[in-house]
Amino acid sequence: MQLAMVGDELIEASKLDLAYQDYGTFFGDGVYEVLRSYNGKLFALDEHIARFERSLAEIEINGVDVDKIRDKVISTWQKTGFVNAKIYFHVTRGAGIRDHAAEGLTPRFFLMITELEDSSEQKQKGITVMTVPDTRWKRCDIKSLNLLPNVLAKRTAHKNGCEEAIFVDDNGFITEGSSSAFFAVFGNKLQTSPLAVNILPSITRLFVMKIYKAAGLELLEKQTTPAEASKADELFIAVSSKDVVPVVKFNNIQIADGKPGKYSKRLIEEFAKIVK
Repeated sequence: MQLAMVGDELIEASKLDLAYQDYGTFFGDGVYEVLRSYNGKLFALDEHIARFERSLAEIEINGVDVDKIRDKVISTWQKTGFVNAKIYFHVTRGAGIRDHAAEGLTPRFFLMITELEDSSEQKQKGITVMTVPDTRWKRCDIKSLNLLPNVLAKRTAHKNGCEEAIFVDDNGFITEGSSSAFFAVFGNKLQTSPLAVNILPSITRLFVMKIYKAAGLELLEKQTTPAEASKADELFIAVSSKDVVPVVKFNNIQIADGKPGKYSKRLIEEFAKIVK
């Protein structure tokens, strides 16, 4: 027999709601996606679903009908009536007796939709960020539920009056933000780290890569150090819930004149054209 305590009640584990035995809770054993809608239209759904399918394959969660998940995302969002929304969903390996190598579990799906608030103030004023050591696992290209280092990094940033934490790897190079992609502008060169196993293939990053020319920029996929970033003409992050957000202070160092730069503004404008 196996017993479990929920609140102050001791009950047989076999009578527990499956939510208490989910492998996402036990091990962070699952993958997730976050996308959004703009003005009543879902944005980049195909790209998010493709990345989600890849993440499932990488951690060997089988038996998931991705087309059905796509349909659930669309139909559920439509029911909410939210014009501007953030859609979060995940699939875990399943639920059952805690076992690191369990087989035959049925994957479990969860979906949550949040009505988004206006983020224009951050875009107009810019945000403050700080660097933290990158203590995450070595497969950050998989969008898994293992996010404790990200949580701790973001908490550290908030405690220090910053909106985002920027990870720096053991070699001294910036990888990405705790929940965003990171970009620097030097002159008319847009610089960002090339994709690797320690960097998530961000969907918003992907679209920035599609519009940088229209903003008058040239692309350089190259690693950046914090010292270099602090001397950039412009910095910005890219994140699904807010798209392009300028960074005006980096590790307590003001970037340029402390205001969002012209290229960041152009990218925000070009991004707005895409979502319309």
